Amino acid sequence: MPDRPEVSAIIPTYNRRELVCRAIDSVLAQHHRVDEIIVVDDGSGDGTRTALQERYGDRVTCLWQENAGVSAARNRGLALARGRFLALLDSDDEWLPDKTGRQLDWLHAHPDAGMVVCDVLRVDPQGREIDVLRRRAIMRRDGWVLPWIMHQPVLVPASVMLRREVVDDVGGFDESLATAEDLEFHLRVAQRWQIGLVEEPLVRALRGHDGLSSLSGTYDDHVAVIERVLEDIRGTVDEQERLRALAAAYVVNARGMVMEGRWRDGWKLASKAWWTAPDMTTRRQVLALAGFGGRRAARQLWPS
Repeated sequence: MPDRPEVSAIIPTYNRRELVCRAIDSVLAQHHRVDEIIVVDDGSGDGTRTALQERYGDRVTCLWQENAGVSAARNRGLALARGRFLALLDSDDEWLPDKTGRQLDWLHAHPDAGMVVCDVLRVDPQGREIDVLRRRAIMRRDGWVLPWIMHQPVLVPASVMLRREVVDDVGGFDESLATAEDLEFHLRVAQRWQIGLVEEPLVRALRGHDGLSSLSGTYDDHVAVIERVLEDIRGTVDEQERLRALAAAYVVNARGMVMEGRWRDGWKLASKAWWTAPDMTTRRQVLALAGFGGRRAARQLWPS
């Protein structure tokens, strides 16, 4: 291994002994070599650390810590990584073989950018394709992308490669958040660094299992992050667009709350969306949400 690795991969994991092996194998299968692989075992009780030592030996650095959450695990890996470029991978996702090479080429060609993402192939637990997350629908062009991603700051960590200087500048993931930490990180980076996109699905992301996005508090964390960041950037982006992004976030998360049966919380958030919306376009989304909630309530009261 060179004195200063070019690329470090950081993989947090918790009780996913089989899945994390699949993730590691996808790193080892990269056409462009990844010099350093760091797995942070966040207090697993399923023998993950022993299994990785037996299977990979010194090809993988495996660290164990008391359970502290995915952000703490990622941050420990980021702090220990020695690479000039840092690539994230969750233990239930996989990189496709060209991922490292394509993103490195992009960063070398764009020295002013701090981070690059890619499209994501989303699959179900049986490996069947659900859809492809096409990031260009959100990020209209590379560069200073905050005005666009504030409307939909979705981030799949496995799709990220960034320069070490970015982490040195903005810090790591917010350890106070149980979920939505990826959205918060994405928005924080976008405030200070240019971000680009390789328009290819270079990651396979597992959906519909026990991931963090399935936790009930996801909606609350999402709203808290968006409110905080959009307040911080007041005056630096178009005010109408800022309000439109805030109202849209309220609508999306209100819908999720209604689907969970959190009627009071959902309607409260829908009301905030109505009064925040700067135009009737977003208010029509609130009206559509009211119709959706009414139909859902009717099915519960009078099931067919």
